Amino acid sequence: MGTLYVVATPIGNLEDVTLRALRVLREADLVLAEDTRRTRVLLERHGIATRPRSLHAHNEASRVREVLAALAGGAAVALVSDAGTPLVSDPGAPLVAAAVAEGHAVVPVPGASAVLSALTVSGLPTARFTFLGFLPRRAGPRDALLAAHRAGSETLVLFESPRRVGATLRALRAALGDRRACLARELTKLHEEVARGRLSELEARFPATARGEVTLVVEGAPEAAASDTSLRRLEGEAPADADLEASIRRLLAEGRTPREVAAALARASGLRKRDVYARAVAARGGA
Repeated sequence: MGTLYVVATPIGNLEDVTLRALRVLREADLVLAEDTRRTRVLLERHGIATRPRSLHAHNEASRVREVLAALAGGAAVALVSDAGTPLVSDPGAPLVAAAVAEGHAVVPVPGASAVLSALTVSGLPTARFTFLGFLPRRAGPRDALLAAHRAGSETLVLFESPRRVGATLRALRAALGDRRACLARELTKLHEEVARGRLSELEARFPATARGEVTLVVEGAPEAAASDTSLRRLEGEAPADADLEASIRRLLAEGRTPREVAAALARASGLRKRDVYARAVAARGGA
């Protein structure tokens, strides 16, 4: 049996790589990279002669079969992404799942993470947080996802394209209110910037775009609001109509079918499955 190493690499500054990561990359029989050009820069900087092979969204299915064959022969395979920890809004999840299913060892080699880096310098609570990845591009699914997290007291962390920063800040303020937030861009790089303030203040500062890789951190709902929602759930009280709509849209945004939504929400809502199904079909059509 082989070993698949999930190796974190720097998110910007090439010095932010661990000694263990360099050893694993140097000793691996095969290095898989989202963008071989970017990974080659890191390897050459540290004198590693291995030539990486690509694994990205367009070739992942076929590459998984090749890698499983290599692992079956006892190979040591290292998986890296463009930057940071693999699988976090990056390719690789099908490969890891397949390797686990086949009984191969899957070993983490931890290191840099844009999620944790932004969270720890945001000045916002860090005890509990929810990572949302990249928000859906379409307004309907995006708003449904944000509505589903409106009452949560956990700090929210998300990635965003620099081209959509302004629109996302406006959507966050509309969905969550004018909460405290942090916009971290170009973390660990030459032009690193960490901007803190209310969402309205960040919106004024970044009305349209921002340069570089962007991570947003937004404070959670006040504990009182979150506790009220949790209490209603514990007591078995049927959710308010707005809460039901938000739950329907959240599940649809996650890729559930109207039939699956109805099965999941009928009992909690006190409605018949066919009534919830009808609302889910209408919500999907509206989105």
